[in-house]
Amino acid sequence: MSTKEPMTEYGYQKLTNELSDLKKRQRPETVIELDIARSHGDLKENSEYHAAKDHLAFLDGRIGELSDLVSRAQVINPNSYEHDKIRFGSTIKLENTETGDELTYTIVGSTESNPDRGLISYHTPLSQQLLGHGEGEEVTIKLPSGQQIFEILEVIYIEIQFEE
Repeated sequence: MSTKEPMTEYGYQKLTNELSDLKKRQRPETVIELDIARSHGDLKENSEYHAAKDHLAFLDGRIGELSDLVSRAQVINPNSYEHDKIRFGSTIKLENTETGDELTYTIVGSTESNPDRGLISYHTPLSQQLLGHGEGEEVTIKLPSGQQIFEILEVIYIEIQFEE
């Protein structure tokens, strides 16, 4: 059973551009490299041949992975709905009730996530446990480091900045 993969238009374009480049440029170039290396003779000791063959296998695997993601893509415009509760595309400000630390995250698709920039995947345990909650609520989150209680300080939509 294939499940839908939520992502923004940005994430979808990024995936389809990479897939197109792999199919139309990188794979054909690698096939040519493989043919040239094959023409050099003895394949047992032909490192160029083995490298090209390995690279082609890698490209085919990546093409399959991206094709699957694109076929399951559910492009969502998080600007098109209210963010009164935590949803895909919401920016959330949380406070750890024990430490007082404040954290800010934006929930995005798995292929768009970048924890260093505060972009976390829709599929992470943190996101899944926060979805549907609103401002002012306290939520007990089960994390690998143990249970932590967070107060949701703010739930808003801010234009998502994927790159600087």
